Order: sequence, then structure tokens, then C-alpha cells
Amino acid sequence: MKTNTFKKTVLPVCLLVSGLLHGAVSLADEDSYRQKEPHKSVSGVAITHGLMAGDVQEHSAIIWARADAESYMHVFLQEKESRESMHQVVKVTSAHDFTGKIKFNKLKADSDYKYTVWFSSSRHAGKNAEKKTGRFHTAPEKGKARALSFAWGGDLAGQNVCRDVKEGFPVFNAINAMKLDFFIGLGDMIYADGTCTEQGKYGNQQIVGNYDKSANMNNYWAHWKYNHGDASYQKLLASMPYYAIWDDHEVVNDFGPLHDTRSGAPYTAGQHLLPMGLQAFLDYNPVDESPDEPKRLYRSIRWGKNFELFVLDTRQYRDANIEADDTSLKKTMLGREQLTWLKEKLKSSDATWKMIVSSVPLSIPTGYPAKNGRDGWSGFDQQTGFAQELKGLFAFMRDEGINNSIWITTDVHFAEVFRYTPFSDTPEFKVHEFVTGPLSAGLYPTRDFDTRWGTESLFFYGPQSMFSTKTYAEAKKWMNFGAVNITEDGVMSITVRDINGAVLYEQTMYPE
Repeated sequence: MKTNTFKKTVLPVCLLVSGLLHGAVSLADEDSYRQKEPHKSVSGVAITHGLMAGDVQEHSAIIWARADAESYMHVFLQEKESRESMHQVVKVTSAHDFTGKIKFNKLKADSDYKYTVWFSSSRHAGKNAEKKTGRFHTAPEKGKARALSFAWGGDLAGQNVCRDVKEGFPVFNAINAMKLDFFIGLGDMIYADGTCTEQGKYGNQQIVGNYDKSANMNNYWAHWKYNHGDASYQKLLASMPYYAIWDDHEVVNDFGPLHDTRSGAPYTAGQHLLPMGLQAFLDYNPVDESPDEPKRLYRSIRWGKNFELFVLDTRQYRDANIEADDTSLKKTMLGREQLTWLKEKLKSSDATWKMIVSSVPLSIPTGYPAKNGRDGWSGFDQQTGFAQELKGLFAFMRDEGINNSIWITTDVHFAEVFRYTPFSDTPEFKVHEFVTGPLSAGLYPTRDFDTRWGTESLFFYGPQSMFSTKTYAEAKKWMNFGAVNITEDGVMSITVRDINGAVLYEQTMYPE
């Protein structure tokens, strides 16, 4: 794949949604490329946010970064063992807040990659530009049995529990201390409908967020910039693959396409917020956008023989929360196309473990106020929710013999582990759900959960009530995340960990 370093190479620039570029040019090494046109004095442009490598698969990855002005984003990618390399360029503009995403294809499976990013004022190399370096490991081929470790979390900077002046988001220090293959940002990774003030909810001093509640693109972007400005969070994102999905607070609380407007300042009555929130999410996350379906967020990631991840979009296609949930109306959270896709992917997958990412919990009631309709799968004490669709999915999985399924969720700001036996006539069919969070947000515990699916609560971690936590030190005690280890022979261990990484709960599961 190497080419003559001194041969003049024309770099293709292709502008797609959010600055996504496909295609690559191979070069021998980064320094020779950056020096190959010494007669040109090209000014560098500062990197303000990044780096990230996202949606990493066997043979592809998305590289993300942000500059402080219109410029050209350069990415030099090198495989560790062979030192084969590629370089790509894309223009970044104010239309996407100077963020850029570049897709690299034809990567080697199960391989270490180093990438370097810099911005310059022209398509030329910009030898004096600031540069930053990140790393990632590609997924193994699906037939390869390999040990796997990853973590997940959600609920970041909610209810004015933001970046502490001294500690930032302290939970990421614990995650960085672990040796992981990737991290999943499982929704509510900003609170676009909130603010971050000098004094936090629990009395600590915070870095102030320079934004209002999001009713325009600048404020949506500003929320993302604030969270990504945390040093320990950025260290995590630059060191491993990142898989991102949204929940409601990336737009506005409990939103769906039929209820994404708000009234009262700073909102404009009747203005739909979903399009702006979705665009900001795509601008600030390394999601692999399909040219055919650029707004689609649901996708699957295969990681060797033992694991496949199914990432659901629980927001973009849902019916109105307030609609009744009964068998005749066929209310949907996922939408028909996504539900069909999920069933087909689950049925065809030969991975030992099938993990489903849902940004809302299965049996814990959510949605406030309840009279506006339940926001999660369970209706609990209401005639709303989306339980009929979930029941149908459980029945499909049982009938098709889809075992070894795990659901991971966040959203409720406490941790709980459930085991479900949905059908009394087939007690051998079971589903597990691991709820974690918050990474850093307000605390709102409840012991309510829906029992209709033969529900057993195996573990709970949260304060006694939403009023019992008084100080930031007390609040940090309840911040948590989830982690998974799978051995080469397919034994899975799932842990819930506190803000320091200490194990609060562990469950070891053997494949059927």
C-alpha cells in the first residue's frame, strides 16, 4: 500500500454531511508528507475539540475533530505492525461548527492504529500546524474468538451537575484506568435543555457553560463543546473507539417527532427542535452516516465470534408518548423499519452474546409528568408506554431461539439489574437488563418497576430519595457506569462500578 513519498499526490476532497469524507490516499509516513512542499507557508488552525475514533468495525473507522475556523482537516492514519498508512483531507465550515469527520476503509481487522489530526488554511500540508494523536483497535473478524472488554455510561452534565472546577467529570478517570476495547455513550451525553452555572446543584464550584437552553444551533453546539472540553473525557475518546447514541436530552426532555416543541423563553412556540438536536448530535459524534440514510442512527457492530452490539434509536421514530398502548393500535417506539431490521439482525446473528442498547429502560417507569405519557417501554400505572411492542419483540426472540441476550440502558440516574422471565409457559427463556448512571447528573431514585415480564430486581444502587443527597461529595458516591468482560471462550462478566471504578455488583454469565 505504500507509495513513493516524493511523488506529488492529488488529495481528493469530498464534502458530505458533517464533512464526512470517503476514499483515501496512501503515503509512506506523516513527517515526509508534511514536509513535501516546503516552499508553501501554510498557516495552521487550532484544534479546539477532539480527537475521536467512532463506529469502528473490522475494516473501517470514522475520525472526528473540530477546528476554530474554516479550514482543511487532515488525518494521517498508520497501522502499527505494517506501518502502512493513509492520509485524507476534508474541508470544515461554519455550517457544521467547524467539525469534521473522515471515514477510513480497507483497514486490517483486529489491528492497532495510530492517527494524527491537524488543520490548515489550505489543502496543503501545513507543516507548522498544531497536531494531536489518537489510537484505536479495529474489531476482530466475526469468526475469531478473542477476549473483549468495554464500558458504557450515560447521563452527563444533567440538572446542573456539570464540570467541577477541580475535578471536571471525575468518573472518566476511573474509566481511563481500565484497559478497554471501546466505550459506549448511551444517551443524554448532553442536557440541551439545561444549563451549567458557577455553583452546581450539590453546592460545588463548576466551570460555567457559556450557553442557554437550546433553541438554536449555536446553543446545541455549545452544549457539546462544553462536555467535550473535559480533559479526562477527551483522553478517553482519543484512546479507544467510541459508539454514540442519543436519548431525549440531546434535544429536549421526553421528546419524539410528534412532541418536540416547547413554549416560553428561550423557545419559539411551534418550532420543532428535533432537526436541530439531530444535526448537532451528528456534527459532534463520530457516527458513520450512510449517504442513502444520512439521519439513521440505529446500527450494529460485530466484535469477533462472541459479541454483537445492536444500537437502537428510541427517539426518532416513536409514536406520541400520550397515545394509549394496546394491541389494536400497535403503538411503536422503534418504527416499523427499525423493528424489522432488529428482528432480522438478531435472527441472522451467530454471535455468542447479543447486546441491545436502549436509551430508555425496560421496566422502570419514566416520563414526567406521567399524564403526558410514559417515555420508556413500561406504562407501569398508565395506559401509555410501549410495552406491547416490547412484548412482541420478546415473543419473537423466544420463538426464534434467540438466547444470550443482554439489554443495557441508562436514563434514570441510578443503577439496577433485572432478570426477566417474560413467559410463564417457557420459563427457560430469560432476558437480562443492566441499568447504569448517572456519569454526572442529578439523582432521582425510585423502586417502582413493572412486574408484567416476570421481573426480578437483582441489584439496586441509588440514594434513599431525590432529596437525601445534600453535598457534591455525597452525590459522587452514587455516580456509576457499567463494564463488560468476555473471555475468549465466551464467558461474560458484567459489572456495575462506582465513580472510582470499584465493583458494586458483578454477574458472571455462561452462554447457553
